[in-house]
Amino acid sequence: MSAVKSVFALLTAGALLATAATAELIGQDYDYDVDGMPFRGYVAYNSALPETRGTVLIIHDWDGVNDYEKRRADMLAAQGYTAFAIDVYGRDRQPTSMQENQQRTAELYGDRDLFRTRLMGALDQVSQIPGGTEGVVVMGYCFGGAAALEMARAGAETSGFVSFHGGLDLPEGQDYSGVTAPVLVLHGSADPVSGMADLAALLDDLQAAGVTHNAQVYGGARHSFTVYGSRDYDLQADQASWQALLGFLNDRL
Repeated sequence: MSAVKSVFALLTAGALLATAATAELIGQDYDYDVDGMPFRGYVAYNSALPETRGTVLIIHDWDGVNDYEKRRADMLAAQGYTAFAIDVYGRDRQPTSMQENQQRTAELYGDRDLFRTRLMGALDQVSQIPGGTEGVVVMGYCFGGAAALEMARAGAETSGFVSFHGGLDLPEGQDYSGVTAPVLVLHGSADPVSGMADLAALLDDLQAAGVTHNAQVYGGARHSFTVYGSRDYDLQADQASWQALLGFLNDRL
């Protein structure tokens, strides 16, 4: 066989192997109901695994479930996890403008019982999704980071909670006494939404409540440091926080 044919054969074999491996990673929309209202999330997992390493529930930013959350879900599936990007707005109520982003989040921040019902309803779906497992870690970005802390305060039975540049304010009448699993906070020191004073207050609250916790602060990183294409995107902080997440998942699932 000539050298050219040998190289072609190797490249073809490599392409076939890559295609086969890729085919094992499945990402698909997932429709479900909470209290009779339809929601649409996204599930990603490796169908070649007899059981994945655990389930990661991803709570979206204020602009709803979109390509960003789906990409993160696919990245987790490539690590051997089942990823479930949940929807807390409703299948037919995805925002399409900055004004609607603000309206949707304000609705849930203004009605914490409704907020928790939708979060817990999505958690209840884990046993039904393709590749769903008993072990679950909750994570979220920005608004989703605040929602992950909301679930923690609500006493959700999971293996852990992770907030990426989330809102850190403690709502009136709430506390961290009912948290059932460790909390990891990944935050930028230059975040104008929730600053270092907010982070310090959160850590004080977690410590006082006896909650196992940890935080990583990325110097100079602003609010949306993991969001590709945003003016706040920070490659080093994004990579470091992703590695921190993977380490947390490895320890908890």
